[in-house]
Amino acid sequence: MYGRHAADGERISLQGSRLVVELETAGKLERAEFDRTWVRVEPKSGDRSLIMLSAQGRTVEVGRYMRPELRPALASEIRMALRAA
Repeated sequence: MYGRHAADGERISLQGSRLVVELETAGKLERAEFDRTWVRVEPKSGDRSLIMLSAQGRTVEVGRYMRPELRPALASEIRMALRAA
């Protein structure tokens, strides 16, 4: 059984040349930083699966708190933001 806490969530931001991902689950904060020039954005398995962000031997999955059909749009937004800034 899985219960979601009110504060659970994901924050994805660009801070200079770094892509910063913060995952909060049950009061535990996990933070990952990537050099934006090396980040790969891919679906974990299929088009509606979680989004895998990876670079430099590190991987983080995002998109677990959104509807599966919206995940491809999030992946596209992340890709555009990485290219733009």
